[in-house]
Amino acid sequence: MTVRSLSRRAASLVALALLSPVASAQTPPAPVAERPAPPAAWTSAPFVPLWTGTPPGGGFRAGAVPANDPATFLRNVDRPGLRVFKPARANGASVLVIPGGAYTFLSIGNEGIDIAGRLTALGYTVHVLTYRLPGEGWANRADVPLQDAQRGLRMVRAAATRDKLDPHKVAVVGFSAGGHLAATLETDFAQAVYPPRDATDRIDARPDAAALIYPVIAAAPPFTHAQSAEKLLGKNPDAAAVARRSPAQHVTGATPPTFLLHAMDDGAVVPDNSLLMMAALRTAGRPVEAHFLTEGGHGFGVGTPTMPAGHWVEMFDRWLQRTFAKATPPAE
Repeated sequence: MTVRSLSRRAASLVALALLSPVASAQTPPAPVAERPAPPAAWTSAPFVPLWTGTPPGGGFRAGAVPANDPATFLRNVDRPGLRVFKPARANGASVLVIPGGAYTFLSIGNEGIDIAGRLTALGYTVHVLTYRLPGEGWANRADVPLQDAQRGLRMVRAAATRDKLDPHKVAVVGFSAGGHLAATLETDFAQAVYPPRDATDRIDARPDAAALIYPVIAAAPPFTHAQSAEKLLGKNPDAAAVARRSPAQHVTGATPPTFLLHAMDDGAVVPDNSLLMMAALRTAGRPVEAHFLTEGGHGFGVGTPTMPAGHWVEMFDRWLQRTFAKATPPAE
């Protein structure tokens, strides 16, 4: 092939490339799918931020959001706070709800909006905690969720006083990894994990009762949920870090009465987690009520009416009313 023919061939290829829709500057970029907005039931609930200014420690780094994430999975929580759901007629008690999501996201549908709807129908004032996720760059990752939970409980108690509810009838309900956080709050409510900022931080962060729904309790094998533990503690935590965030090891005479619920066929967070917590509560002489269901799996939220898991909210309500009615000061 001559030099002239090579030049003509090259020119032809360039011309074709310029006419191609892939290479043409006139071709608009492919549209990027927009993330669906959270449900109106969530966005319409009043939001109260936990912190003025930057939350303790700082260091937030937004991460990529999976394309198939549902609108009810919250990630990149840079502004933690409380979503408030009020009943038509208040019964005087308040509940801090902590959704799960393996410390990777917050499942605000089945473990936020749905449980708020069920509890407000029973007269409870509900505050759903939007807490920071430890793997999103925050300093002192293992303390970040507890910082928000302590601050949230204090704010719920302050709101109860302000709104003429009973500040001594404040319960926490946590699901899955949120159950780990609720268990950490009920055992380490007095642990100093952030410098006090204002008068709210002088309020007692101890819940008056706790409900742990298919909770992560163990922070190490064989019973832990590996993803939750890694997100909270990092890849290679030392024994002291694991022990510090193993709430069954921190149960004392001051731990509040506790309600446990777990399905025996839970393949994600094995029921041994609730058994560990129940054993620790019994050893400490603390009140505990536990329900173990034959079936239900993991993440059932409020459950369905046709399954046993669909009736736990009523059992919890009756237990909580009895607990509040016979409440006594915690042992020192």
